[in-house]
Formats: sequence, C-alpha cells, structure tokens
Amino acid sequence: MGRSKELVMREIPQSEIAQSIELLNYVFQISLSINKDRLFVNAKSKQFDEGLALAWFDREQLVAQILNLPFQVNIHGTIYEMGGMTAVGTYPEYSRHGLMHDLMVESMMRMREEGRYIAYLFPYSIPYYRKKGFEIMSDILEYQVKDTQLPYYRDIPGQVRRIKDDFSDLRDVYNRYASNVHGAMVRNAIAWNEKFQESYWEEKFEGSDTKLQAAVYYDDDGLALGYMFYRIMEENFYIDELVYLKEVARKALWNFVHAHSSMVYNVFGKTSGNEAIAFLMEDSEIKQNVSPYFMARIIDVEKFLERFPFTKASFHIRLAITDSLLEWNHGTFEITAQAGEVMVAKICKEIEPGTVKMTVQTFVTMFLGYKRPTYLHSIERLKGGVASVSLLEGIIPNAVPSFIDYF
Repeated sequence: MGRSKELVMREIPQSEIAQSIELLNYVFQISLSINKDRLFVNAKSKQFDEGLALAWFDREQLVAQILNLPFQVNIHGTIYEMGGMTAVGTYPEYSRHGLMHDLMVESMMRMREEGRYIAYLFPYSIPYYRKKGFEIMSDILEYQVKDTQLPYYRDIPGQVRRIKDDFSDLRDVYNRYASNVHGAMVRNAIAWNEKFQESYWEEKFEGSDTKLQAAVYYDDDGLALGYMFYRIMEENFYIDELVYLKEVARKALWNFVHAHSSMVYNVFGKTSGNEAIAFLMEDSEIKQNVSPYFMARIIDVEKFLERFPFTKASFHIRLAITDSLLEWNHGTFEITAQAGEVMVAKICKEIEPGTVKMTVQTFVTMFLGYKRPTYLHSIERLKGGVASVSLLEGIIPNAVPSFIDYF
C-alpha cells in the first residue's frame, strides 16, 4: 500500500504536543498520561521548544515523528556541536512507507545547516539504525555489589556531604570532568533537565525513600572533587551516577556507600563501559554486565574531519566512504596535514580504487575510538593496504568514549 496523498511533513507546534505523547505511548508502551505524568510531559514539552521536532501528519493526525536536540560533546579534547535524536516513532500501520527515512534525512540536513556534524541516539533497534548510518560508539556497565563486598578505604581526608538545594559545586565537578574525558556530554540546561530534573525528584518522590539524592566529596581545602547521584529503595542502594576527578574522591564516595551497609543488602550501579569497577574492588567477584549503549552518526564527513584533532602534524591519506542516505558523505576524501594545518577535500563522488574503503558506520566508530583501525581491518570492515591502516592507527587518538548521559 502506498503513501496517502494527505501526508504532509512539518514541524510539531506546542499545541500538538499531546499527539506526540500519544505516539510515544503507543509505540513504546510507556503508559504515559497527559494528566498523571504532567512532570514528564512538561519536560518533554520544553524539549520540543528547545530542539527541532519534525513529523508526518495524515489529515492533521501525527503519524511519525523525530526530535533533534542541540548538544555538545567532547571528542578527543575538541568540542563538537552534536544533534541528539530522540522521541523517534511511527505508528505501525504507517511503517514501511519510508516516512522515518525522510524524517531522518530532513533532520540531518537541518543539523548540517546548524553546524552539527555528528549525531547521537539511544537505539531501540541496533540493526535498524545501522541501516541508517549509525554505529555503536559506547557501552554501559551495570554492576551489583553485595553489602559484604563493599570496599572501605582508611585515612581518606575531606568529607562527603549530602546536598539538597545548591547543585553548583556538583555541576562544576561535572564540567571539569567533561572537559577532560573523551566522549562526554558537555551538559547544557536540556541535558541536566533530561537526566536530573530536581523538581521531578522532589515532587514525584516527596516523603518516599525512593527519592533521588546527591552527595558531593570535598577535600580538606573545601574543593569539590566528586559526586554521586543515588537512591535507596527496598533495602538496596542504587548509584545513578558517580563522577570523580581524583582517586581520593572515588574512594571517599565508596566509603559513603559503605556507611549505608547496615541499611542495604546490595548496591546496584551503572557507568561507562570502560570503567574498571570490578578491578578496583578488593573483592572483585561482583556481578557486572557490559552491553552496547549509544550510537553515533557522522552528518558531514568533510566538516567533521576539518576539526578532528589528529595526533600527527604531517600526513596524507585518502578515504573512500559509502553513505546510502547522505549523498554529500558518499565519495572519496583526501586529508592532507602539514605542520599541524589540516586540509580536507572531497575529490570525487565515486569510491576510488587504491584508497582505504569503509562505510560511514565504520568511519564513526573508528574516529570516535570505539574500535581501532587494525581490528576493523581484521574483520573486513576496513579495506585497504597495511601501510594505510597503520597510518590510521597513528593519526587517530587512542581513547574509548565514555558516555554516561541519556536523552
């Protein structure tokens, strides 16, 4: 069955936010109610104002949608404007009509115009988004520590304080963390409200032991060096986020958890997939699981490469990229660096022979450092000569992304 002639693509105004929530309800079965879940709806409504919400409408009925949010990320020490894709959904009866394909292409065109040359999303289906040019760029580690396994470190200076109102020290710690950690979100107001909306914690969990709480570690000079978001529920301790700038802060925050050992049986937590939780425990026989988390996509290969912090000052290489969605990314690109000055040019629209060949998916996971060139070459995701692969190993910084946000 073909597309209805009544279908129109346009932006979603605030007056039609209810239709967007209804679509999320239906597609993801999250059982949201405009009245019962007013806090969530208000937060999502603000996002529709702050980002770009596009949808297909069939006779004024919203049938497919996507929301792009303006974020920034630290990529090997360089801050990139990033488009965060979320609220993606289509009613089942409108699937396989190419509606989401068109929405994504239009969204990416808008991102490119805004100077956002990379996009992130949390996938509901990794195979689906791989077909759209996305690839895995980070993992998440979920762990469980028994009360008898909790570490305790002696002679730790400073103090951990629970905070309720003034989150400025906490935010300062995160900002310093994000400025030094590859892959981290440089959180703006949208990011903070999405992950930790204080009013949501207070109103939804007031008077309940499930309320999300925060604790900050201060050294002897009163400088904040780490923090933890946590909740205590059903005699378990849940760590939503633990960020530290120095080892002493990590130890102090785990001592804070240990102080609750008489109240809980287990500690559950989640963090970046490359965090060495078990290794750092005295009793390393804890339960932990690592799984794929976020995916990324390059919106504009040429512009992305122009700002990329290569680790060699002088080199020359040609890359042939296959991209079935974005024609400006498909073709052969030449990168020339001389004394630290990088010049990038798309030399032709075809895939030239004798170049290093890859899909746009392989390109993003390689340049973000999730998988190295040598490994990608060994599994035939990267095709080219040994010398070219070796050069890529030498010019791409060796760091795995740490991404702990969600949107």
